[in-house]
Amino acid sequence: MNTAVKVDELLTRPEDQWFERKSFRIKPKDLAKAIIAFANAEGGVIAVGITDRQFDGLPSAGQDNDLRQSAFDHTDPTVRVEIESLLIDDATSVYLFHILPSERVHYSNSGECFLRIGDETKQLGPDGILELRYSKGEQQFDAIVPPRAEPGDLDMAQVERYAEAIGSVSAQDALRARNLIDRVGNPRTAALLLFGKHPQEFFPNAHVRVVQFNDIDRLPGHGQQILYDERFDGTLPEQIQQARTAISKILPKVRRLVGSGLFEEEDLIPPDVWLEGLVNAVIHRSYSMAGDHVRFEIYPDRVEVSSPGRFPGLVDPSKPEAIARFARNPLIARGTAELRIGQELGEGIRRMIAGMRKAGFADPVYRQTSGSVVLTLKAVQRLDESLRADLPRYSTEVLAALQASPHPLSTGQVANALHLSNPPVRRALQALRDAGLVQWNGSGLRDPRATWSAVSPLRY
Repeated sequence: MNTAVKVDELLTRPEDQWFERKSFRIKPKDLAKAIIAFANAEGGVIAVGITDRQFDGLPSAGQDNDLRQSAFDHTDPTVRVEIESLLIDDATSVYLFHILPSERVHYSNSGECFLRIGDETKQLGPDGILELRYSKGEQQFDAIVPPRAEPGDLDMAQVERYAEAIGSVSAQDALRARNLIDRVGNPRTAALLLFGKHPQEFFPNAHVRVVQFNDIDRLPGHGQQILYDERFDGTLPEQIQQARTAISKILPKVRRLVGSGLFEEEDLIPPDVWLEGLVNAVIHRSYSMAGDHVRFEIYPDRVEVSSPGRFPGLVDPSKPEAIARFARNPLIARGTAELRIGQELGEGIRRMIAGMRKAGFADPVYRQTSGSVVLTLKAVQRLDESLRADLPRYSTEVLAALQASPHPLSTGQVANALHLSNPPVRRALQALRDAGLVQWNGSGLRDPRATWSAVSPLRY
């Protein structure tokens, strides 16, 4: 471990989803709130012993003991914390509280629940706690029987086709075999979404919106040029099919060099990739979040798919290949798989990664907001493995930051996004430019407003 680099980072790194600074004077129960928030989210590090980006010095004996015991004394169930004591000099130390994301929902001893959202610790209300429990698999929303739901709310013709697909002797047997109805025959949420006559009567937010923009940025007000905007509802299979048909017609086309040595017209993003993104969003979204829906946004250089709810289970969005096969909606996931519509979450993501790599494009990029997961599929070149070895350190990270951004970034903005200093970022950018992977946009060598952007695919 390079202590000098680490110490500098502790003082200068911006607080974010995975990092926060606290003083030695913080009350243990207040430290516990931050610990709970990180555990309920994606994990992170709390650096204790820093006030206003200055080191506090050394903790007193009482502070040392109270802080080390904060997770044991003030969290329920107890959050697992690894505490690293970093000695800066003889009169200065910092405690690094390393918190892993948890499979369970954690509370304070007084029953309060917190979640790390961006650079803030937010207290959750009853609805937020319930959604968090759904996302961690403690409760299952698609197995709930909504109030007023009755057997007559199901389209039995659709159910019969499903029964035939799974080899069941009757529609009723199929519903019971897959736990899609309760003991008295009332449909569960999954059944209504898959086979309901009017699913939006129960779930008004259960629809897909497809929007096409004329510009690479979503402009405010009257400056926003929308070329297409359509909502698709009905059952989940109907939504997917209708949206698929519409997207196929409006997705931008590009001419690319193919294996035959000729240029052929193709979709901006490979069809099997964007379709997988659409299907994943519909199947694995949170249906408990009222007022939100799936958005499929088409830009001249990319596709963005926004899905309500955060990733289910323990997930690092920066490493989509490692996402576990965990379904927020297991009844829906199984039903759509048997209808040959969808795949398990992890499997679908790996299929998208494979499809983008086959096309020579950068990997799909995921990011989480406070209430959604956003997938970006961008038509930019993938960094070749043979080239990667010849590039300076951080080149892969720098290229990924530019590819994920919807607009060009300055050198400083790239450095801030990656928590790096400007010099190594500048070296990486210059090497990537020489390799033809990024371009510099400026009016002169000393232009303070100059930016960098990833190179888009060739067009004719």
